[in-house]
Amino acid sequence: MQTLGYTLKNMTESLPPCPACSSTYAYQVDALLNCPECGHEWSPGAPADDAREFRDSVGNILLDGDTVTVIKDLKLKGSSSVIKVGTKVRGIRLVDGDHDIDCKVPGFGQIGLKSQFVKKVSE
Repeated sequence: MQTLGYTLKNMTESLPPCPACSSTYAYQVDALLNCPECGHEWSPGAPADDAREFRDSVGNILLDGDTVTVIKDLKLKGSSSVIKVGTKVRGIRLVDGDHDIDCKVPGFGQIGLKSQFVKKVSE
């Protein structure tokens, strides 16, 4: 019995804490790790949520400083202006939130865009 307790103690010390709530009581079931406190399940080799990937409308990974084009006409809220299809936006900055791209659109100024409405341009 003491051997079993020793083995379980060593198993829990080698598992990473829960990425959702930082609980140290994570346990492994098959290939997934589980947290008994918040119910979060994750793969031990998966990247943390802090390293969120941003993807454009066709699945290309976006990075800070990329150049993108708008894939559909976008009406600006509170204005009669429209950002036209094909408008090129240089030097984007990725942020968390609903509108995950901060950028300066030529002729419109500083705006937040959603990554689902842009396509990465290779220069």
